[in-house]
Amino acid sequence: MNDVTIVLCAKAVRTLCYGYLGVLFPVYVVEHGLPSAGLGVAVTLTLASTAAFTFAARRPAARSGPRPVLMALSVAIVASAMLFLATDHVAAIVLAAMLGNLAVGIGEAGPFLALEQVVVSRGVERDDLARTMSVYNLVGYISAAAGSALVARWLRTPSTLFLLFLCSGLAQLALYSQLRHRAPDADVHENAGPPRSGPLVRRLGALFALDSLAGGLVVQSLLAHWFRVRFGLSVDALFIVFGTTQLLSGLSLLVAPWLSRRLGLVNTMVFSHLISNLFLIGVAVAPAAPVAIGLLFARHLLSQIDVPTRQTFLMLVVPDDERESAATFTTMTRTVAQACSPMVAGWAMHGAWLAAPLIAGGALKIVYDLALWMMIRRAEDAARTPGAP
Repeated sequence: MNDVTIVLCAKAVRTLCYGYLGVLFPVYVVEHGLPSAGLGVAVTLTLASTAAFTFAARRPAARSGPRPVLMALSVAIVASAMLFLATDHVAAIVLAAMLGNLAVGIGEAGPFLALEQVVVSRGVERDDLARTMSVYNLVGYISAAAGSALVARWLRTPSTLFLLFLCSGLAQLALYSQLRHRAPDADVHENAGPPRSGPLVRRLGALFALDSLAGGLVVQSLLAHWFRVRFGLSVDALFIVFGTTQLLSGLSLLVAPWLSRRLGLVNTMVFSHLISNLFLIGVAVAPAAPVAIGLLFARHLLSQIDVPTRQTFLMLVVPDDERESAATFTTMTRTVAQACSPMVAGWAMHGAWLAAPLIAGGALKIVYDLALWMMIRRAEDAARTPGAP
């Protein structure tokens, strides 16, 4: 298998488990005695751990390439699953989620995503990158949807689900060991000086952080809790709803390459995302469960179109030898910012206005969309100005 195929297979087996664990996790810890306010803290800790793993991966990946870091992260998933299987104490459950880089939102963030997109970007031609990134993300969403459907239809015992998570970690370890070893030239890293793309990457990282700060208010685990409290949906209904959102998010990715060729990467990133966030605000004020679910589905038909275009944009605007650094830095800023929000959202859902996190999240994401569009348009105008640096 080539590197891109290996990454797609690893993505599939990992997100199959993340698809059901992201929904199971809030229900499981609440059933074991964690209050709603504590759920926000648990999600924050899980995201903070993912950010820490991403930060820790940055220098080793830049020095030795993605393969050894991805293998080490697979070992962490195995340890996480073993901890899930060994105890049902709330603190241990949260620790296991932290160790396993558990995806608590729709889609995936963290060190796996950062390093796998680097592998993909090096495995395809420039003109095929947007399409391949769409396929990469599509595999993740379809696998996550299949994971949710698997639980809703056949598997109900947590121990069985955690055992499947263990098997996925072992499968990823075997797959990543087959990646071509790519160690960047030591002389390049020692003598190159500061990253050439540093200022741009820092600006993009700040904007991506704003988007994720807003996203942390509405991660999948908290949305599942919101639907359960607001409309009384059963656990089975939650698996069906969020399995469908994963599938719709995946289908939206099929549109991304087509739109980006016609509208450009930036316009595709911004405007699809902006409209989807208007739907998110609509979910917050929906009077009944069918209306809220319909608006949520509409949101996910659009919300992920920006994902492969954003990843492609980042991989194309930085030199190849800085891709690990750029990907891990922007992913880390996204995850750190996202980790700050669930605690606030959990508190709001528990003691203030239940819909407040959804409205605030949608509004902040719209601010991000407009700020990103203006920043890149200014940069393009400056580049076209005679005598511009």
